[in-house]
Amino acid sequence: MLIYDIWFLFIYMFFVGNLIFVSKNKHLLVVLLSLEFIVLSIFFFFLVLLMFIDYDMYMLMAFLVFSVCEGSLGLSILVSMIRSHGNDYFQSFSML
Repeated sequence: MLIYDIWFLFIYMFFVGNLIFVSKNKHLLVVLLSLEFIVLSIFFFFLVLLMFIDYDMYMLMAFLVFSVCEGSLGLSILVSMIRSHGNDYFQSFSML
């Protein structure tokens, strides 16, 4: 019964992160935090899955490397946007 509770927790975390990501947010920082929350829930899912099937954890190390790269790229975009526009509102950022 405990394993079903853990799976439900991972699915709940993933969907809450997606719900925050797709909702209308004004700030880029909230979107970046929701992406990191989604990555964290996927990491915990892989951790439990790999422990359950008794597999090596090298895949988790590669996943953590890519998630850290994703986080640092997001923060660099946030800093460059704040330096060029003065804030992190999506309304002040034009795609053209």
